[in-house]
Amino acid sequence: MKAGARSPSTGLTGFDNTGTLETMQLILFGAGNIGRSFIAPVFAAGGYEVVFVDISEVLVEALNRRGRYDVELIGADGVRTRNVVEGVSAISALDESAVAECLVTADLAATAVGLAGFKPVFRLVAAGLARRAAIRPNKPLDIILAENIPDAALTARLIIRETEGTAVCGLVETSIGKMVPIMPSNVVAEDPLLVYAEPYNTLIVDRRGFTGAVPEVPNLRAVDDIRAYVHRKLFVHNLGHAAVAYLGFATAPDQTKVAGAVRLPELREAARAAMQQSADGLYGAYRAVFEPGSLETHIEDLLFRFENEALGDTVFRVGRDLRRKLARDDRVVGAMRLLAGLGLPMHRIADVYAAALGFQAAGEDGKQHPGDSETIRMYEDLGLDSFMEAVSGLESGRDDVVIASIREAVERAS
Repeated sequence: MKAGARSPSTGLTGFDNTGTLETMQLILFGAGNIGRSFIAPVFAAGGYEVVFVDISEVLVEALNRRGRYDVELIGADGVRTRNVVEGVSAISALDESAVAECLVTADLAATAVGLAGFKPVFRLVAAGLARRAAIRPNKPLDIILAENIPDAALTARLIIRETEGTAVCGLVETSIGKMVPIMPSNVVAEDPLLVYAEPYNTLIVDRRGFTGAVPEVPNLRAVDDIRAYVHRKLFVHNLGHAAVAYLGFATAPDQTKVAGAVRLPELREAARAAMQQSADGLYGAYRAVFEPGSLETHIEDLLFRFENEALGDTVFRVGRDLRRKLARDDRVVGAMRLLAGLGLPMHRIADVYAAALGFQAAGEDGKQHPGDSETIRMYEDLGLDSFMEAVSGLESGRDDVVIASIREAVERAS
């Protein structure tokens, strides 16, 4: 039997052939930073054996050879704590039969692969679900989507249907709030499995996405309206990061670290103001979910977490990929559209958009993110209105309030 596979002969999740309680198994697609620092530790702490599926042969080999790895938690006070995640193994994503076999036997699955890997992974998942349905028709698999992808469950279901037809499974959307910086290249060269992260470890999941019971796992928080929390993550956390990156580069381009930028009083206040405007929109859109004052507390906690200098998070990392981050439904424009629908002010968020139009931060290799320089050139060539239409999907007549607010912000910045 291949690595991570387990006999499905009993058909009783959690029990072996003798009726003895056995370790539950999570198959986790994606052995990247979020998968290793967040999803695997949460479920390992709940008694799950974690089987990673990844395309990187380096990671697969190292996970199988060691059966464990370290997560270095770095607090805002600079205290570093090493946690060991044990009982792990891995399968190559190229070994489709082994992946399908593991999906048959798994008690739970999860993905942490990002937008680029989402469709290929769910083609693999679809084949495994078809095999599972043939062998264990009464045991549908719940799949936790640890992705910052809008409507991830709908996207996954469409891919499954296109690939294998109808498959019964639970698709559980999440809100991922953990911050994990880019790992330094010299650290990766020394230990490809070591990952740094902040101590925050709450995984918010959609209670309604499960076909079975919600797993009894510490740090797993099930909510009834996951969309509210997805929007909180996107329009407060992600927007706050964007504000620090874009306004920070515009006003203090030599400040390359997020922690240093957010400590600048004027920049901190500008980021807080943009986040607060989004929070006002969330209160209006989700009155039954967010209690008065809760989002302000969340904003202050985020600003404190952004100050975590020991994480080494960079302005480059949180601002890169302009075309995606200025898209119609993403952190900046999406928040402005929410506010427009409620008739609320959005000028502080528009300032973030205006600052993004000059974002040219570089990574440790001295280069901009691929495509960002092209995006800036597009703005210079097309002009503001055509750029807003081409990149942000903003159309005259439909989005006049948002367009006007951005125009005014660009004028203020010039």
